[in-house]
Amino acid sequence: MKKLPFFRLILSLSLPLAVGYIGSMVTTPAIDGWYATLNRPSFAPPNWLFAPVWTGLFLLMGLAFFLVWNTKIKKNAPKKQLLKKEALLSFITQLIFNFIWSYLFFGQQLLWTAFIEILVLWILIANTIISFEKIKPLAAYLMIPYILWVSFAAMLNFSFALIN
Repeated sequence: MKKLPFFRLILSLSLPLAVGYIGSMVTTPAIDGWYATLNRPSFAPPNWLFAPVWTGLFLLMGLAFFLVWNTKIKKNAPKKQLLKKEALLSFITQLIFNFIWSYLFFGQQLLWTAFIEILVLWILIANTIISFEKIKPLAAYLMIPYILWVSFAAMLNFSFALIN
Protein backbone atom coordinates (compact mmCIF):
# COMPACT_ATOMS: atom_id res chain seq x y z
CA MET A 1 0.00 0.00 0.00
CA LYS A 2 1.31 3.42 -0.97
CA LYS A 3 2.05 5.94 1.74
CA LEU A 4 0.18 9.20 1.40
CA PRO A 5 2.43 12.18 0.87
CA PHE A 6 1.74 13.66 4.28
CA PHE A 7 3.21 17.08 3.53
CA ARG A 8 1.00 17.57 0.46
CA LEU A 9 -2.06 16.50 2.41
CA ILE A 10 -1.37 18.91 5.27
CA LEU A 11 -0.64 21.75 2.84
CA SER A 12 -3.76 20.97 0.80
CA LEU A 13 -5.99 21.03 3.87
CA SER A 14 -4.26 24.07 5.36
CA LEU A 15 -4.54 26.27 2.27
CA PRO A 16 -8.34 26.67 2.20
CA LEU A 17 -8.50 26.75 6.00
CA ALA A 18 -5.96 29.60 6.00
CA VAL A 19 -7.96 31.52 3.41
CA GLY A 20 -11.08 30.94 5.52
CA TYR A 21 -9.27 32.18 8.61
CA ILE A 22 -8.09 35.32 6.83
CA GLY A 23 -11.63 35.87 5.57
CA SER A 24 -12.95 35.48 9.10
CA MET A 25 -10.74 38.37 10.21
CA VAL A 26 -12.83 40.58 7.91
CA THR A 27 -16.12 38.85 8.69
CA THR A 28 -16.07 38.42 12.47
CA PRO A 29 -15.94 42.12 13.45
CA ALA A 30 -18.91 42.85 11.16
CA ILE A 31 -21.16 40.09 12.58
CA ASP A 32 -22.04 41.89 15.81
CA GLY A 33 -21.73 45.33 14.22
CA TRP A 34 -22.87 46.27 10.74
CA TYR A 35 -24.30 42.85 9.79
CA ALA A 36 -26.49 42.80 12.91
CA THR A 37 -28.16 46.02 11.75
CA LEU A 38 -29.27 44.57 8.41
CA ASN A 39 -32.76 43.38 7.65
CA ARG A 40 -32.50 39.58 7.39
CA PRO A 41 -34.22 37.44 4.78
CA SER A 42 -36.60 34.91 6.33
CA PHE A 43 -34.43 32.00 5.17
CA ALA A 44 -31.17 33.35 6.63
CA PRO A 45 -29.60 30.71 8.87
CA PRO A 46 -28.41 31.58 12.39
CA ASN A 47 -24.95 33.14 12.54
CA TRP A 48 -23.46 30.24 14.54
CA LEU A 49 -24.06 27.86 11.60
CA PHE A 50 -21.64 29.54 9.20
CA ALA A 51 -18.33 28.70 10.92
CA PRO A 52 -18.87 24.92 11.13
CA VAL A 53 -20.31 24.75 7.60
CA TRP A 54 -17.41 26.69 6.13
CA THR A 55 -14.86 24.66 8.08
CA GLY A 56 -16.33 21.45 6.68
CA LEU A 57 -16.42 22.87 3.17
CA PHE A 58 -12.83 24.08 3.38
CA LEU A 59 -11.73 20.60 4.49
CA LEU A 60 -13.60 18.97 1.57
CA MET A 61 -12.05 21.52 -0.81
CA GLY A 62 -8.59 20.82 0.58
CA LEU A 63 -9.07 17.08 0.18
CA ALA A 64 -10.25 17.60 -3.41
CA PHE A 65 -7.19 19.75 -4.12
CA PHE A 66 -4.95 17.09 -2.61
CA LEU A 67 -6.47 14.33 -4.75
CA VAL A 68 -5.83 16.29 -7.93
CA TRP A 69 -2.36 17.49 -6.89
CA ASN A 70 -1.35 13.97 -5.89
CA THR A 71 -2.62 12.33 -9.10
CA LYS A 72 0.29 10.93 -11.08
CA ILE A 73 0.26 11.88 -14.76
CA LYS A 74 2.45 9.97 -17.19
CA LYS A 75 5.30 12.00 -18.65
CA ASN A 76 4.20 11.02 -22.14
CA ALA A 77 0.80 12.69 -21.57
CA PRO A 78 1.57 16.42 -21.86
CA LYS A 79 -2.07 17.29 -22.54
CA LYS A 80 -3.16 15.64 -19.31
CA GLN A 81 -0.28 17.32 -17.44
CA LEU A 82 -1.52 20.68 -18.72
CA LEU A 83 -5.09 19.83 -17.64
CA LYS A 84 -3.81 19.07 -14.15
CA LYS A 85 -1.95 22.39 -13.94
CA GLU A 86 -5.03 24.24 -15.17
CA ALA A 87 -7.20 22.44 -12.59
CA LEU A 88 -4.88 23.40 -9.74
CA LEU A 89 -4.71 27.01 -10.96
CA SER A 90 -8.50 27.08 -11.25
CA PHE A 91 -8.77 25.95 -7.64
CA ILE A 92 -6.38 28.65 -6.42
CA THR A 93 -8.24 31.30 -8.43
CA GLN A 94 -11.64 30.40 -7.00
CA LEU A 95 -10.12 30.33 -3.51
CA ILE A 96 -8.88 33.90 -3.96
CA PHE A 97 -12.34 34.94 -5.11
CA ASN A 98 -13.81 33.22 -2.06
CA PHE A 99 -11.83 35.61 0.14
CA ILE A 100 -12.68 38.61 -2.05
CA TRP A 101 -16.38 37.97 -1.48
CA SER A 102 -15.91 38.16 2.31
CA TYR A 103 -13.94 41.36 1.89
CA LEU A 104 -16.58 42.97 -0.33
CA PHE A 105 -19.62 41.84 1.66
CA PHE A 106 -18.42 42.16 5.25
CA GLY A 107 -15.33 44.36 4.99
CA GLN A 108 -16.59 46.95 2.52
CA GLN A 109 -20.36 46.41 3.00
CA LEU A 110 -20.89 46.45 -0.77
CA LEU A 111 -23.86 44.12 -1.05
CA TRP A 112 -24.51 44.47 -4.78
CA THR A 113 -20.82 44.33 -5.69
CA ALA A 114 -20.46 41.23 -3.52
CA PHE A 115 -23.45 39.70 -5.29
CA ILE A 116 -21.85 40.19 -8.71
CA GLU A 117 -18.58 38.83 -7.34
CA ILE A 118 -20.27 35.71 -5.92
CA LEU A 119 -21.73 35.00 -9.36
CA VAL A 120 -18.19 35.09 -10.75
CA LEU A 121 -17.08 32.87 -7.85
CA TRP A 122 -19.84 30.39 -8.73
CA ILE A 123 -18.58 30.21 -12.33
CA LEU A 124 -15.01 29.71 -11.10
CA ILE A 125 -16.12 26.90 -8.78
CA ALA A 126 -18.05 25.24 -11.63
CA ASN A 127 -14.93 25.50 -13.80
CA THR A 128 -12.85 23.95 -11.02
CA ILE A 129 -15.31 21.07 -10.69
CA ILE A 130 -15.19 20.44 -14.45
CA SER A 131 -11.39 20.62 -14.40
CA PHE A 132 -11.11 18.31 -11.40
CA GLU A 133 -13.44 15.78 -13.02
CA LYS A 134 -11.02 15.39 -15.93
CA ILE A 135 -8.19 14.50 -13.53
CA LYS A 136 -9.84 12.82 -10.53
CA PRO A 137 -13.67 12.48 -10.55
CA LEU A 138 -13.83 11.99 -6.77
CA ALA A 139 -12.25 15.43 -6.33
CA ALA A 140 -15.02 16.95 -8.44
CA TYR A 141 -17.67 15.25 -6.32
CA LEU A 142 -16.07 16.60 -3.14
CA MET A 143 -16.56 20.13 -4.49
CA ILE A 144 -20.33 19.74 -5.01
CA PRO A 145 -21.34 20.67 -1.43
CA TYR A 146 -19.26 23.83 -1.84
CA ILE A 147 -20.99 24.98 -5.03
CA LEU A 148 -24.37 24.17 -3.47
CA TRP A 149 -23.54 26.27 -0.41
CA VAL A 150 -22.26 29.13 -2.58
CA SER A 151 -25.51 28.92 -4.58
CA PHE A 152 -27.41 29.36 -1.32
CA ALA A 153 -25.04 32.15 -0.27
CA ALA A 154 -25.65 33.92 -3.59
CA MET A 155 -29.42 33.82 -3.00
CA LEU A 156 -28.85 35.09 0.51
CA ASN A 157 -26.53 37.85 -0.71
CA PHE A 158 -29.10 38.90 -3.34
CA SER A 159 -31.85 38.98 -0.71
CA PHE A 160 -29.74 41.05 1.70
CA ALA A 161 -28.96 43.50 -1.11
CA LEU A 162 -32.60 43.71 -2.13
CA ILE A 163 -34.04 44.44 1.32
CA ASN A 164 -31.30 46.70 2.68
